[in-house]
Amino acid sequence: MIKEFAGKSEKEAIEKAVNELGLKRDEFDVEILETENRGFLFKKSSVKIRIHYSGNNNKIPSSDFEESIIKFTNNIIKKMGYNSTVSIVERTETRLMLDIVTDDSAIIIGKRGKNLDAIQLLVNVYAGKFINKDESSLRIIIDVENYRTRREDNIIRSALKTAEIVSSTKSSRLLEPLNPFERRLVHSALNEVDDVITQSEGDGTFKRIRVIYKGSRS
Repeated sequence: MIKEFAGKSEKEAIEKAVNELGLKRDEFDVEILETENRGFLFKKSSVKIRIHYSGNNNKIPSSDFEESIIKFTNNIIKKMGYNSTVSIVERTETRLMLDIVTDDSAIIIGKRGKNLDAIQLLVNVYAGKFINKDESSLRIIIDVENYRTRREDNIIRSALKTAEIVSSTKSSRLLEPLNPFERRLVHSALNEVDDVITQSEGDGTFKRIRVIYKGSRS
């Protein structure tokens, strides 16, 4: 199996892979995809890696709850008219991550991940019926072909490039419509950039973030 990770250094990217996949360092191979130094007003570097590992890290359901979550997810996709295999790839106190293997991944993901988000929402609503108050922080994350990681990396990369343009032109620019989680990623990433501030604009779930040169607000 293959997954991609990014970090400020190769070491940080590998640590992310180890933590997310629950693998030891000798259980996967690392391929360096991209090394980038960005900015002339602010210096940031990033490294993108691809992890090659065997698929035997899928975890066996440890409870009736996990069995029911897998079954429910498969049933959603079946009712959409497609076949899939759903497995657990990560289990922590705060999240349960499921991976969908299907020949129809593009349809399951949908435009900007909207279908995948809808499936994830339904699964979390279903899971809420079985989660007690002590487990209320548990969240079900559903992914297909590492889409979410790739999407998050692209969003952050685009936001940083936009911030660089805004800093150099002393202007403001709008990013593409983003869901609440994606907007939090952008706000957090650009909070480290001294020359810009961010604000959400629009109504509904998918809002746009405006990246603004700080000097223009003084």
